[in-house]
Amino acid sequence: MRIVTLTSASRENLLADLLKRDPNNYDQYAAAVQDIVNRVKTEKDAALFDYTSRFDHAEINASNIRVTDAEIEEAMSTVDPALMKVMQKALVNIRLYHEKQKQYSWFDTQENGTILGQKVTPLDSVGVYVPGGKAAYPSSVLMNIIPAEVAGVKRIVMVTPPGRDGKVNPVTLAAAHLAGATEVYKVGGAQAIAALAFGTESVPKVNKIVGPGNIYVALAKKAVYGHVSIDSIAGPSEIMVVADDTANPKFVAADLLSQAEHDELACAILVTTSRELAQKVSALTDEFIQSLSRKEILEKSIENYGYILVVDSMEEAVDVVNEIAPEHLEIQTANPFEVMTKVRNAGAIFLGEYSSEPLGDYFAGPNHVLPTNGTAKFFSPLGVDAYVKKSSIIYYSKESLEPVHKDIIQFAESESLTAHANSIRVRFED
Repeated sequence: MRIVTLTSASRENLLADLLKRDPNNYDQYAAAVQDIVNRVKTEKDAALFDYTSRFDHAEINASNIRVTDAEIEEAMSTVDPALMKVMQKALVNIRLYHEKQKQYSWFDTQENGTILGQKVTPLDSVGVYVPGGKAAYPSSVLMNIIPAEVAGVKRIVMVTPPGRDGKVNPVTLAAAHLAGATEVYKVGGAQAIAALAFGTESVPKVNKIVGPGNIYVALAKKAVYGHVSIDSIAGPSEIMVVADDTANPKFVAADLLSQAEHDELACAILVTTSRELAQKVSALTDEFIQSLSRKEILEKSIENYGYILVVDSMEEAVDVVNEIAPEHLEIQTANPFEVMTKVRNAGAIFLGEYSSEPLGDYFAGPNHVLPTNGTAKFFSPLGVDAYVKKSSIIYYSKESLEPVHKDIIQFAESESLTAHANSIRVRFED
C-alpha cells in the first residue's frame, strides 16, 4: 500500500479520488436504467419476465416467480446445519440490538386542556433487495429484514435474482425465512426495483425499498424515489483504521483487506501517527493479498483507493476521520474510547483490536447497512426508524385556544393568509 505523509495537498487529492466512487457520478448508466424502469412501469410482468430471461438467463413467469412454501422447505433442508445455527445466533443478536431502537407513541397533556403527541406507525409494506446469482449474502438478508420485522411491518417482500435454473440460492432463502420475510420473488436488477415501486400483475407495490445492489440497482432506486421511499443510494464499501504505535500491524493489515475485497472501487485507508506501523502494514497487506482468494480485486482496490496516511497527532487523525466520514471506522489505539468521543462522522465505530469490521458485518447485532461516500455526515445506519413513520397529534379545547387565538390570527395575517386567520376567527365570533 502507498504511504503518504498527510499535507493539505495530499488531503485534497485523496478526497478527489474518493469522490470518483460516488454512484451519483455514473450518469452514463442512468438512461439505460430509466428505460428499464419505464418499461416495467408500462408493461409490468411482460417486461419483468423479458429482462429476467435476458439478464439472468432464467425462464420466469407468473406461475413460478413467487417462491413457494415447498421451495422454502427444500432450501431449509439443503443448508449446512452448522451454518443454520450460526445464522440463528446472529439473528438473536441483531434482533436484540434493534429492539432497543423501538420508539413508541407518546402524548403530553397540559392542565390548560391541550394534548400534544406523536403517533408511531409501522410502514404497511417494505421491499428488500438482495443480490443473487451464484453468490449468497445471508447477512444482508438478516440486516435488512429483521429491523422491519421488529418495527412491525406486516408485508416484507424480498426480491433476488434467480439462478439459471430458476431457483433462489438456498442460503439466501433460508435466511429470509428465518428473518421473517412474508413473500419472496425471483427477480433482480433495476427491473426488480421498478416492480416494487410501481407494482406488476405478479409483484406487489411497496411503500419503501431497501437493500444493497450494483450500480443499476442503485440508480433504479434513485429513479423511483418519490414514488416510494428508499433507504439510500449506497456506494462502494470503505474502511478507515485509526492506529497508533500500540496497534498490531497484522490485525490492521487484515482488517483493511476485509473491505477491499468487496470490489475494485472499495476503499481502505489507514491513518496513523506511527511511520514504523505504516511500513509494517504496507508490507503485510502485500503479503496477505498473495494468499487470498480475491487477489485480483484486492490488488486493484488497493492500487486505486488504498492509502496509508501518516499524521503528526491523533487530533489530526480525527480531523481526517470527520472530513472523510467513513462507512466503517476502526480505532486501534492505546485509548480507543477517548478517541471515539471526538469522532463526529462515521457509520459504525469499532473500538479496540478485537472488534474488527467483520464482527459487525455478521454477528454483533448493530446493522451493517451503513452510509457511504461521506454521507455519514448526515445519514445513520439502517435501523428500526427506517421502517416506521410518525404523525403529529394536536388537540386544543376551546378554553385552551381562546387565550392564544388572536396571536395565531396576527401571525397568519402577517403572511397574508387571510383564510388561515379566518379559520381561527370564526370560532370566537358571537
